[in-house]
Amino acid sequence: MVERDDVMRARRVVEQHLLRTPMLSSRTLGARLKCELFQRTGSFKSRGALNKLASLTAEEKARGVIAISAGNHAQAAAYAASVFGVSALVVMWTGASEQKIAATRGYGAEVDLEARGPAEAFERLHALIEQTGRTLVHPFDDPVVVAGAGTVGLEIEEDAPDADAVLVAVGGGGLVSGVVGALGMSGPIRVIAVEPETSQALHAGIEAGRPVHVEPISIADGLNAPFAGRLAIEACRSIERVLVTEDEIKDAFRFLYSRTKLACEPAAAAAAAALLAGKVQAERPVIIVSGGNVAAQTASDILGLR
Repeated sequence: MVERDDVMRARRVVEQHLLRTPMLSSRTLGARLKCELFQRTGSFKSRGALNKLASLTAEEKARGVIAISAGNHAQAAAYAASVFGVSALVVMWTGASEQKIAATRGYGAEVDLEARGPAEAFERLHALIEQTGRTLVHPFDDPVVVAGAGTVGLEIEEDAPDADAVLVAVGGGGLVSGVVGALGMSGPIRVIAVEPETSQALHAGIEAGRPVHVEPISIADGLNAPFAGRLAIEACRSIERVLVTEDEIKDAFRFLYSRTKLACEPAAAAAAAALLAGKVQAERPVIIVSGGNVAAQTASDILGLR
């Protein structure tokens, strides 16, 4: 598992390149919002990617890096590679957000779109690693990446020292395991993992005691990981876990747009959905809102629903 010291070391890397994102308050929601959608590349993912790139040897950097993602980690890996002057290849798949594909290419990465879905994309990833010799920047199951993600937890601890809970949306589990590493599993701040009902990789992994492949189909595409990482399964065994419906995610998305003016993506609304639906009880909660890369059509479709 990632420990607090790992996260503290990662912070020295992250703070050289990234913003300290703001924390806003919502009286209606009764929570503070850690606005990672304002981070460089639009999500927390750039924290982990930068920490990983900084850890590579000169020889590894010369070979280049490879990543896999539906979009937010793709952009983060591409951005981090550009910071360190490293070639990047990113495996995405048919049906991935055109906006996120374009942004990834905009940071200078090559994008591979041969796979037809997340599971096939991971098979494609391993084949390309063998062919190219590139170093993998894993989206969620690498301790260096997870330690970088955990720096969000340190900022929450400092900016909201009275918080009693942090709600974290979960896909592959990189962010939640990093926050657990930063804050601990039994400290004064509860860490609560929130997953869509239609994308339960962490739930399935904890039940089985190992990564289990699922078929995620949530509108929160940023949370549609085909499995949860071993690090997350280990870190999250004893923390609270909550499931939210697709309608609850859409309701939270509309709330964040209309009441807090945060132009987030559905994945960024999942944690807020748990609080709005009454599935989490806390006096002074903090919600991590991560993911500001929503397609205009997706946003208009959800906002147009009543």
